[in-house]
Amino acid sequence: MAAAVPALKHWRTALERVEKFVSPLYFTDCNLRGRLFGQRHPVAALSSFLTPERLRYQDAVQQDFRPAQVGDRFGPTWWTCWFRVELIIPEAWIGQEIHLCWESDGEGLVWRDGEPVQGLTTEGEKNSYILTNRLGEGDPRSLTLYVEVACSGLLGAGKGTMIAPPDPEKMFQLKRAELAVFHRDIHLLLVDLELLLGIAKGLGKDNQRSFQALYTANQMVNVCDPARPETFPVAQALASHFFGQRGGDSQHTLHAMGHCHIDTAWLWPFKETVRKCARSWVTAVKLMEQNADFIFVCSQAQQLEWVKSHYPSLYAQLQEFACRGQFVPVGGTWVEMDGNLPSGEAMVRQFLQGQRFFLQEFGKLCSEFWLPDTFGYSAQLPQIMRGCGITRFLTQKLSWNLVNSFPHHTFLWEGLDGSPVLVHFPPGDSYGMQGNVEEVLKTVTNNQDKGRANHSAFLFGFGDGGGGPTQTMLDRLRRLDHTDGLPRVQLSSPDQLFQALESDQGKLCTWVGELFLELHNGTYTTHAQIKKGNRECERILHDVELLSSLALARGTHFLYPAAQLQHLWRLLLLNQFHDVVTGSCIQLVAEDAMKHYEDIRSHGNTLLSAAAGALCAGEPGPKGLLVVNTLPWKRTEVLALPNPGGAQTLALVTVPSIGYAPAPPAPTSPQPLLPQQPVSVMQETDGSVTLDNGIIRVRLDPTGHLTSLILVASGREAVAEGALGNQFVLFDDVPLYWDAWDVMDYHLETRKPVLAQAGTLAVGSEGGLRGSAWFLLQISPSSRLSQEVVLDIGCPYVRFHTEVYWHEAHKFLKVEFPARVRSPQATYEIQFGHLQRPTHYNTSWDWARFEVWTHRWMDLSEHGFGLALLNDCKYGASVRGNILSLSLLRAPKAPDATADMGCHKFTYALMPHEGSFQDAGVIPAAYSLNFPLLVLPAPGPAPTTAWSAFSLSSPAVVLETIKQAETITQKRTLVLRLYEAHGSHVNCWVHTSLPVQEAVLCDLLERRDPAGHLPFQDSRLKVTFSPFQVRSLLLVLQPPST
Repeated sequence: MAAAVPALKHWRTALERVEKFVSPLYFTDCNLRGRLFGQRHPVAALSSFLTPERLRYQDAVQQDFRPAQVGDRFGPTWWTCWFRVELIIPEAWIGQEIHLCWESDGEGLVWRDGEPVQGLTTEGEKNSYILTNRLGEGDPRSLTLYVEVACSGLLGAGKGTMIAPPDPEKMFQLKRAELAVFHRDIHLLLVDLELLLGIAKGLGKDNQRSFQALYTANQMVNVCDPARPETFPVAQALASHFFGQRGGDSQHTLHAMGHCHIDTAWLWPFKETVRKCARSWVTAVKLMEQNADFIFVCSQAQQLEWVKSHYPSLYAQLQEFACRGQFVPVGGTWVEMDGNLPSGEAMVRQFLQGQRFFLQEFGKLCSEFWLPDTFGYSAQLPQIMRGCGITRFLTQKLSWNLVNSFPHHTFLWEGLDGSPVLVHFPPGDSYGMQGNVEEVLKTVTNNQDKGRANHSAFLFGFGDGGGGPTQTMLDRLRRLDHTDGLPRVQLSSPDQLFQALESDQGKLCTWVGELFLELHNGTYTTHAQIKKGNRECERILHDVELLSSLALARGTHFLYPAAQLQHLWRLLLLNQFHDVVTGSCIQLVAEDAMKHYEDIRSHGNTLLSAAAGALCAGEPGPKGLLVVNTLPWKRTEVLALPNPGGAQTLALVTVPSIGYAPAPPAPTSPQPLLPQQPVSVMQETDGSVTLDNGIIRVRLDPTGHLTSLILVASGREAVAEGALGNQFVLFDDVPLYWDAWDVMDYHLETRKPVLAQAGTLAVGSEGGLRGSAWFLLQISPSSRLSQEVVLDIGCPYVRFHTEVYWHEAHKFLKVEFPARVRSPQATYEIQFGHLQRPTHYNTSWDWARFEVWTHRWMDLSEHGFGLALLNDCKYGASVRGNILSLSLLRAPKAPDATADMGCHKFTYALMPHEGSFQDAGVIPAAYSLNFPLLVLPAPGPAPTTAWSAFSLSSPAVVLETIKQAETITQKRTLVLRLYEAHGSHVNCWVHTSLPVQEAVLCDLLERRDPAGHLPFQDSRLKVTFSPFQVRSLLLVLQPPST
């Protein structure tokens, strides 16, 4: 037969010819794709049962299964349909690869012989389960499988759009259930042809290699007859020749790692995530069994703990593959938490709980922090990472920036204290690659650090809702191993990637400060009740640990509640997942989160009472109340003390640092002379009210606006001339798509001050220890607020106790304070410190920060004077020009249509000051607002004298945490966590009345510093700090006296 004559080829027709040859839509009667599956056979029997519960396998198989058939619908949303699938394999299929083909719009898990064996998810391209790679003569011909199908999809069950609230009545359908012969040789040919098409398109018409790829694919179509398998080897040889042509040594290297990002809760509830983990990871296990070079990375200790509890045999397999180096735990944290809102201590606990879990369960600590999908990264993360044994960080979320393209993919990140870590953003800007040529080329062309770094991560596998990698992805990546014209692709691990990057570390640029995501700024405010629960529970756990530590140190019989505290901490850390504390979750998740907070409150208060009782056991004195100060400075504050009849009495109480004082007895005579000027309250004839405590003078107009705030000693006015403070402002809040996540810059153009009616201001407390005024404000026809403005004796700030009944749609409520201050930058508290951000919009980087996050305070200062705005549960904020703005409430409708609807209670405070905010005491003031003095009943006699456990010599240092050490062998060892809060180098003496035997520095994982011994004498020790440095100490207590 004469050889075919070479012909001119038209680019488009040649390309489309190959596309149609592999198409799942066109010409499937005669193309290659149509022959991927051969003979088919119906299942022998199919039956099912529905349940609203997520049953364990052992319970499910005992249920009453009813006959079912393909086409049946089942539901509603969040229910589960279990199918019993009885199979009989035809004798004629001996020697063939046999699959169970299954298609449903619900996520499925195949159970075989009582064990989970594979996930089935149409959206994750997992529509078949391999029954056998090659049916042998002696293999059983009949078997029974169970398929557990969730009545939800890979990304939940949104009504109409992905992020819409779930459709509670959605029904799901079984679309396919049959046996089929799978042709592996056709699958491999399809992989080759698709890759060649990708190379031809990706390299384009100006590239020689592109034409070589297209011509090779075209020739493969020429020689390949889908109906004649004997022609396949010739086509395969053509592809092998092309892919066997090697690239040069300078090629960029992609480190391909299997990955399956699973949101711990998002558009589905926590309990569904447990099953998502099983479906995804059992599929990964199957791939690891069949591909010895496949490495799968997995973060989030919480998810592994769930699988350990619910799927112990799967968990044992994960541990086995971890020993082989194929299953690689990464991240080091309990969950992939939000990078902005959790406190510094909570971030430490993410690593402490995570790293201890990974060490205990997998024998080693993680060396990489893994946080690919959170909404910004605090400037204190590098120091926290390093303190937890981690010097490497991988994420990619800054590729979502709306305004500015981040200038690096591989760089050194320097934190607030100067700590450096190596950071890598996969240049393909995704953690869910599928191994196609377009993604491979984008990873190289998009790389911002060409010439500095020649290695990149390539994370492949379906993510967000789970799913993970497929065999097809692996086959693609192997074929692209070292092909001329493309970057080198190697199946790799995080350690291999970072070792390669570290070898070129000297060439890398440095980024200093926070990694701010220019998107999702609304998550600082959405779901205010979750934010409030987070702040409150961080405080409760702080106080429980501190009091329990003191009780341990002073008592002989007190048992530190380590197990209970670990459980409560893990609930809090779970809620700090980046789609929970941010409020970007469905209603079911928000309800679960609120239950977690209630558990922490309830159990935490019980533990507080127990510790208080143990702390004052054996002290002389009458039964009464104990007033406890959990902060490291002396406090004199007004307290409302309970009376036997249920009423409350105000009292001025002084409590030493980290200690207690007896509650003063109820006054039986008129108030004695006060040590400070009492609060005066005066209402003018025009309805305005003035509150004055000799430190600050507050004037409110008849509508509750702040018209004047004067620092009495200097006479300095803090409110801008002609302006009104405490101005509530309403904005239209309609983002482009991500409703709960985003507030757009254009919302600022819709500003509408909330107008109040004159005459609504009334006097509350009439002065003395406390003075106050209150008013009501109608925000809209559907929403209203009431507010009490409170000034206490000796207090340097005025508090605004606020209650809002909020029923809005796509509105944003803020409160504004125009200051008589001029500064190009404002200061915001972050974890273990603070940073400055601009108050102007000079550049696009400045403008993109129109809405930012803070923790307990922000401050606008010029030389010699400033104004600080404190809060007890808010995070969204901004300072533009001279206006301090605190974000209060949003009203998004997706993915939770009920988000923020209802009653909200919160407090903010305003503190004018002379000098710098550091010297004026803004930081301790904000702490005091957030950590009120505790009034605890003493079960026995209450102490008659005050007592202090710790005090510090420097106001620049904060003693943040006191807890028992985690290690079992350190039962009478306390951990102290301190940080430098002013931004200065300082020596600090730590004084203690506790019986200390030894003091030594440790890291954040509580591992001793071999050179960290601290001399302890005269009940004190010295610790040195650099700016914003976090230091941890182990204090070994003396054995209790018998």
